[in-house]
Amino acid sequence: MLYFFQQVLNGLHSGALYALLAFGYVLTNGILHRTNLAYGALFAFCGQTMILTAAFGYQALWLTLFAAVALGIVAAFLYAALICHVLSRNIFEPLADRTPNAIVVTTLGILLLLSEASRIAADTHDLWLPPMLAEPVVFARDARFKVTLTLIQLLDSAVVAATIALAAWALARSSFGRRWRAVSDDPKAAAMCGVDVRAMFRHTVVAGGLCAALAGVLAGLYYGNISFGSGLVYGLKILFVTAVGGYLSPLRAALGAAVFGMAESLWAGYFPVEWRDAWMYLFLVATLVLIGAGRDQGKIA
Repeated sequence: MLYFFQQVLNGLHSGALYALLAFGYVLTNGILHRTNLAYGALFAFCGQTMILTAAFGYQALWLTLFAAVALGIVAAFLYAALICHVLSRNIFEPLADRTPNAIVVTTLGILLLLSEASRIAADTHDLWLPPMLAEPVVFARDARFKVTLTLIQLLDSAVVAATIALAAWALARSSFGRRWRAVSDDPKAAAMCGVDVRAMFRHTVVAGGLCAALAGVLAGLYYGNISFGSGLVYGLKILFVTAVGGYLSPLRAALGAAVFGMAESLWAGYFPVEWRDAWMYLFLVATLVLIGAGRDQGKIA
């Protein structure tokens, strides 16, 4: 039971990252109504930006480790806001009314561009942050086994929980949330009611990008490094998870993604870890097929 408890606690951190990414993805997709393959790449790019900037600040500017990491975090969020503003203004808005394939192909190109930009900036080298807040917190123990989480895992999970709770409250109670639901349901009707659809579109894309940036920063602080290709892996997982749960509720998508992260942790604890991604993808595809068939039957009935 202690070993099972440890795997559940391990799933809290990965589930929190998936939940934050899913929340931001559905927030954007609710307005865009198109598949955005670049979202995972933005997550990895921001994490790499934080690490590269922190390394530059520590080695070239002679900053303390805390100040260098703080500089990296600021740079990651600034890059995320700039990239999302450019994407929204120059790509998403012009292509929003065209065939969905236009957005898919364009965001695939953006994914490759961001991945290559990170690789070139790092000179194809992996830079690592030193372990931070790695002190274990013991939750349970017996004579042979301790159930622990590190301080950075607890901090990351708490930040994600607070961010999602605050964002969900804003969507439910604020004027931003009302405008978001109106534009998501029918942008033309929302415009007739006085909603600035273009401004809402840009604000939502930036908000979703900041969620990806926060997830990238938290992942970089915990793992110490984010590889160039991890954006594609995370992006595909979030795409499947949100497709299963639907794009109407960012909070529901976040909860489903957290459960998915927990399932990944349990698989890694009891089954061969090299088969984890393959079986999790298979499970998501099978679930998506079954849910899609149920939706189609409901429409026919």
